[in-house]
Amino acid sequence: MENLLPKLPIGAWIDFFIEWLVDHFEPFFEGIAIGLESFVEGIVLGLGFIPSIILAVLVGLLAWKVCNWKIALFTFIGLLLIDNLGYWENMLDTIALVLTSVGISIILGIPIGIWASQSELVSKIVTPLLDFMQTMPAFVYLLPAIFFFNIGVVPGVVASVIFAMPPTIRLTILGIKQVPEDLIEATQAFGSTTRQKLIKVQLPLAMPTIMAGINQSIMLALSMVVIASMVGAPGLGADVYRAVTQLQTGTGFEAGLAIVIIAIILDRITQNIGKKA
Repeated sequence: MENLLPKLPIGAWIDFFIEWLVDHFEPFFEGIAIGLESFVEGIVLGLGFIPSIILAVLVGLLAWKVCNWKIALFTFIGLLLIDNLGYWENMLDTIALVLTSVGISIILGIPIGIWASQSELVSKIVTPLLDFMQTMPAFVYLLPAIFFFNIGVVPGVVASVIFAMPPTIRLTILGIKQVPEDLIEATQAFGSTTRQKLIKVQLPLAMPTIMAGINQSIMLALSMVVIASMVGAPGLGADVYRAVTQLQTGTGFEAGLAIVIIAIILDRITQNIGKKA
């Protein structure tokens, strides 16, 4: 059955828009690419400077302080296992990609969430955008990222930010809006300004919910490492992708196990930070 209306050239419009951005803002995108790549490499060099056993002990002590001795023991043994399997350097690349993506998500997401929680108009604009960001297949984000930043770690970081930022924004909005109204009225009765109310009452009470959003962003960023490897991002995702393409089940399981260990460590630490907050 033929369509009564002609097909809308949405794909052609998107292609034209991407080409226009590349033609007119190429120096801007090159600057972002250089900055992100340098930042990721700095994290890798900084972590790589520390011997693996010492870094495992330090992260284990952090887990002990934030969580408990069981999580600390799991963290220490898990990191030693990753080192024993030969994935330590790739693990550092993965952590650098995740930390960079989550850091950008926090820097951009929390202010947007605060703004949307204070303005109903902004909330109505942001909500459908977040729906779009979360439901669009992650592979689609890689295509424009390649045009803007070529292949490498930068497209992976950009795609991870777009995919991982919505939970931080959503839960920041939710946490601030869930602050009891009687506390808000009390602060207003004492003559607090909007800024004082936000900084001294709403944000501290919303911090556990905000930390839950950050935790979800970390998990989503980790889920992107394999997809990011398809555009040249280094790390454990590249090992998984290579194992899949070469049908190496054992290698894929080992690299996947390393990702699981990192995910559990980051999840438990951030969860407990949120509970203490």
